[in-house]
Amino acid sequence: MRAVAISLKIPDNTAFTAAVALRRLGIGVERVERSEIWFFEEEGSALIERITADETIFNPNKHCVTLLDEAVPRSGEVWIEPLEPRHPDPSTSSGEGRRATAWRLFGPNEATLDRESLGAAVERLLCNPAIERAVY
Repeated sequence: MRAVAISLKIPDNTAFTAAVALRRLGIGVERVERSEIWFFEEEGSALIERITADETIFNPNKHCVTLLDEAVPRSGEVWIEPLEPRHPDPSTSSGEGRRATAWRLFGPNEATLDRESLGAAVERLLCNPAIERAVY
């Protein structure tokens, strides 16, 4: 399974607001990046072409797409996934069609936050455990 991050190349007001809120909650965040993580079964350049051609998830005027090396969160990143699939789809059992919101948190000098700080951010703001789960 491959994971693809689709993020904004324009300013992300939601990520900015999250950074401000996390600072007020006592978490040493300097900057926050947000992206949508999509999971697919197919590989390589065909996958990127499929994504960039799908106007429901990708707009070339405001998005950029990154094929992740592994289907796991990167350093300083947490993925927030819904507990229930967003759309009942038989393909979700294989992972296809699943998606998550990725929050990547940076502290001073552009260093990614450690796992303990990420956990505090998840508990205090980023995840509602009644309907979501966090993946570190």
